[in-house]
Amino acid sequence: MLKNKSISLNWLVRVFLIMTLDAVSIAGSFFLALWIRHDFHFRIIPMRYLEGFSHTIGWWVVICLIVFWLFKLYNSIWSYVSIDALVRVILSYAVLLVLGLIFRAVQPWFMPRSYYCIGLFLSFVCTAGIRFSYRLLRLVRNHLNGALQKDKLKNVMIIGAGEAGRQLVREFAINSHLRCRVVCLIDDNPAKKGRILEGVHIVGGREEIIGAAKRYKVSKIIYAIPTSDGATRKEILDICDKTGCEIQVVPGIYQLVNGEVRVNKLRKVSVLDLLGRDPIKVNLDEICHYIEGKVVMVTGGGGSIGSELCRQIAKSHPKQLIIFDIYENNAYAIQMELIRNYPNLNLVVLIGSVRDPKRLDDILGEYHPELVFHAAAHKHVPLMEDSPNEAIKNNVFGTYKMAHAAREFGVKKFVLISTDKAVNPTNIMGASKRLCEMVVQMMSRRGGTEFVAVRFGNVLGSNGSVVPLFEKQIAEGGPVTVTHPDITRFFMTIPEAVSLVLQAGYYAKGGEIFVLDMGQPVKIDDMARKLIHLSGLEPDVDIPIIYTGLRPGEKLYEELLMGEEGLHETANQLIHIGKPIEMDDALFARQLEGLEAACAENADNIKELVAEITPTYHPQSSL
Repeated sequence: MLKNKSISLNWLVRVFLIMTLDAVSIAGSFFLALWIRHDFHFRIIPMRYLEGFSHTIGWWVVICLIVFWLFKLYNSIWSYVSIDALVRVILSYAVLLVLGLIFRAVQPWFMPRSYYCIGLFLSFVCTAGIRFSYRLLRLVRNHLNGALQKDKLKNVMIIGAGEAGRQLVREFAINSHLRCRVVCLIDDNPAKKGRILEGVHIVGGREEIIGAAKRYKVSKIIYAIPTSDGATRKEILDICDKTGCEIQVVPGIYQLVNGEVRVNKLRKVSVLDLLGRDPIKVNLDEICHYIEGKVVMVTGGGGSIGSELCRQIAKSHPKQLIIFDIYENNAYAIQMELIRNYPNLNLVVLIGSVRDPKRLDDILGEYHPELVFHAAAHKHVPLMEDSPNEAIKNNVFGTYKMAHAAREFGVKKFVLISTDKAVNPTNIMGASKRLCEMVVQMMSRRGGTEFVAVRFGNVLGSNGSVVPLFEKQIAEGGPVTVTHPDITRFFMTIPEAVSLVLQAGYYAKGGEIFVLDMGQPVKIDDMARKLIHLSGLEPDVDIPIIYTGLRPGEKLYEELLMGEEGLHETANQLIHIGKPIEMDDALFARQLEGLEAACAENADNIKELVAEITPTYHPQSSL
């Protein structure tokens, strides 16, 4: 409370000081105008003009201060006063010009016309000068300090000579506490090369980055093109990465408030910046339309994908959201988050297993969900290789039992979370997810519920993802472990994956496998090296990289579509539909019965049995 009072008092003192300076400068400007009108000779100024000045100037000063107040000329932050303040000064004087004509007509004292013209001009210069003088003095002081402490300041290069770059240059120039100075700008626009922005030279396009970094002894590079596409951002950041400088980026344009770009909003480069594609966009209106007012159930709702599903579903105003998970800690965490962020959400959190048909029947019979998003699964490839029966029990038969219950209790749409590892799988986890897709397609042909699968690649930041592992290894000083120097993977963010799942639910007609166009696959070795660079370290020097060899069932590359699946576009050009594969449903159902019996006995040959049902599964493959 005392702090707020102190701030308010300081503001009032500052405003009073500026108003006093304005009043003195206006009065002085009109007196100077009278002096100039009479050839700088005070003695020849007629007494009637001096009397007219003394009788009218007080009223005119009051009028000016009122106009200045109405145009908010006392609200500016003097450290950052800009063209906006100048525009408001010009507008206020446009109003004062009109008022001056009226004032001259109604007051009894006759004054020369040149007196009014010169006085208005001089007072305009003074009003603008008062507002820009503080910033000018700070610039002069900072330049002097910069010259004296040249060796102590960090040299900064800014990529992008647009509005974002201009605002950053200005802030670095004004704020001496940042201990940085912008020494050069980079912009691909050839018309800007050689020009100067806010006192800083634009040295050329991206081809000049490495040379300019050496020439100007740059230690930090800031990427300031918030509107650039993913491919451009990746290309330029890859070049910046070779300089060994610290790299920061401005947020995306949607994160900037009122067009303001500030140093305290800069962030480190993330792996997402280096993927080389734009964020996936979905039709939020479509998603909200089919979720709003519905009872929605998410299995595995406490996991990385499941919890993000819950967050995005909660935004779409469902009638009720049911979270179902076997892990109570995960379920509790997302429950507390949703209660805090969505206090009006009708939320139900239940513990149980999708392998328990009685529990599923009880839940669906009581709550009658209209939409089910099935994210419950075992997904760790190496762990499932060592426990293949558990992968089949949880993934395949958990999905089968959940799908059967959904159909029995009239669920309208059932969306399975699948993976690119289901395509021509070489590991039991991928094979189990392929069986899940087959279950979904079989159930779809039985009618009633619309069953659909969504297939995507690795998810950045999810539990078990490679990026958190690399970051942990780097934080511990290394080594960073990569299975093979040529291994590649597709990547997307958790929100992207979830938005795809939700949009697929809208498109679902039954039996489809939705596939996301995720751009080019990323080389894991390159990702590891870039993460090390982003941490300010040198790969193989500060942090060693060790190649451990492909793990059992691991591919060098992943696929998103099998050869026999056709590909059809949707309204979202980045979402495609794989055509359902012909299969004998009766035979598949019998095979599932035999597989379930074998799992119950924890059969040693479970991988061979799965391969018989899924011809594309090659457990002995080593690619």
